[in-house]
Amino acid sequence: MRLSTVILPIHRWAEGQKIWRRAEDLGFHAAYTYDHLSWRSFRDGPWFGAIPTLTAAATVTKSMRLGTLVTSPNFRHPVTLAKELISLDDISGGRVTLGIGAGGTGFDATALGQEPWTPRERADRFAEFVPLLDRLLTEDSVSYEGDFYAAHEARNIPGCVQRPRLPFAVAATGPRGLRLAARHGQAWVTTGDPRLFENGTPEQSVQALRDQSERLADACAELGRNADDLDRVLLTGFTPDRGRPLQSLDAFVDFAGRHAELGFTEIVVHWPIPDSDFAADEKVFEQIAMEAPAHLR
Repeated sequence: MRLSTVILPIHRWAEGQKIWRRAEDLGFHAAYTYDHLSWRSFRDGPWFGAIPTLTAAATVTKSMRLGTLVTSPNFRHPVTLAKELISLDDISGGRVTLGIGAGGTGFDATALGQEPWTPRERADRFAEFVPLLDRLLTEDSVSYEGDFYAAHEARNIPGCVQRPRLPFAVAATGPRGLRLAARHGQAWVTTGDPRLFENGTPEQSVQALRDQSERLADACAELGRNADDLDRVLLTGFTPDRGRPLQSLDAFVDFAGRHAELGFTEIVVHWPIPDSDFAADEKVFEQIAMEAPAHLR
């Protein structure tokens, strides 16, 4: 079981770089950031771009993996995203993981002036976005004409440092997304069942995650792929447990242990942000970062 963190891009770099350095010092496997134009309660405050933030983080860290959790088609195009990812992978020395999902209905969905897409439209775009991005990151030149995206002799030389390309961590809960994870992912990401967040119980959440994991295994079996080949990543903070796992080392070890039994290989916690949904005692958070992995081996 690996332990990683999400550092929201809300800090000017003079302060932000200290957090990314500290994350590596604490021994986190990876540090991710959200790829949004703005997000929920943080909309009217500072919010910086994901790729520039990760590029800067790559220059102040040495071994910790870096990535998005997650990027989506809401305001991205595969051709330009591929170029940025290849550059980031090079600058970081091959430490980048792309978390990628279908996107939602938040501010990103309308920031470019478009009407928000329906769930079906998001799924349709995602189904085209991921395979095209896969090609762009593995082939020197790509031409493609689809329903939503096109590429004309898009050059991506020299390609990723990581071969055949940087890994995809595909966020999915529905059948189409899980098939994309099974076909193109090196990892699968979930936040649990959003329907349980307000009124569900931790036990119901564990069962929902078990069901999701079983559907992923079925999707892999359809493709003749061993489901154990995919890492399974749980982004915390969106299950009925909410912030309780970060209240103490024992609480976190119990939470992580229950999810390790479901096959999860990586738990991601949010870096504490005072006066927000991600508020937590920083001393307890650092104790968890330093001591919990030894309890979960």
